[in-house]
Amino acid sequence: MPNEMIWIIFAVVNFSMLLLFYRLFGKTGLFVWIGFSTVVANLQVIKLVELFGLVATLGNIMYGTVFLATDILNEKHGKKEARKAVWFGFSSLLATTIIMQFVLAFQPHSDDMAHEHLSFIFELLPQVVIGSLLAYLISQLLDVQIYAFFKKKLPKASQLWMRNSFSTAISQFVDTAIFCSIAFYGWYDFDVWLQIFMTTYVIKFIVAAIDTPFIYVARMIKPKQD
Repeated sequence: MPNEMIWIIFAVVNFSMLLLFYRLFGKTGLFVWIGFSTVVANLQVIKLVELFGLVATLGNIMYGTVFLATDILNEKHGKKEARKAVWFGFSSLLATTIIMQFVLAFQPHSDDMAHEHLSFIFELLPQVVIGSLLAYLISQLLDVQIYAFFKKKLPKASQLWMRNSFSTAISQFVDTAIFCSIAFYGWYDFDVWLQIFMTTYVIKFIVAAIDTPFIYVARMIKPKQD
């Protein structure tokens, strides 16, 4: 099966699972999903794949579900809950980064087979960690503010796709700019950096478009718990 087909199926599965969490556990489920997906997306990002003729990293779909989750919270539970969820995700990512550094500090047994692989994944360069944390926090808080702004300006149910799309497109642009600027500073010539930036944003923009039907479904969902 080609990567493009897997990618589309993967997107549907991710967004569907997010809605399932919301249906079963309400806004608590969204908080859990945001904490989980923020960490997992940063693990997926180390894998490079080719999609639609572009070289891209994985993680963009799962990271995109975080924006959808905060938009659902903003739409149905208010800006305060959405902002709280952003800090929940940030704290989860920060805690995972710190804890795994301690895990790596332990001297492995001579029969150990995992340390080398864990080191490859979690021994992140400081500028990549800083770039990821700052990009997440700034772009997510911005997304919450922009969504709340458009919710006032475009309050109709038929305008939901505008609120979702505009806020995500803008905040994802900021996220990509911050992450690429900090994480890859000094690594590449400007032409290469620009290509990475554009490719990353195009993929994120496609993900943002895919999530639009799911926020309409989420708006109709009545969670079993809340």
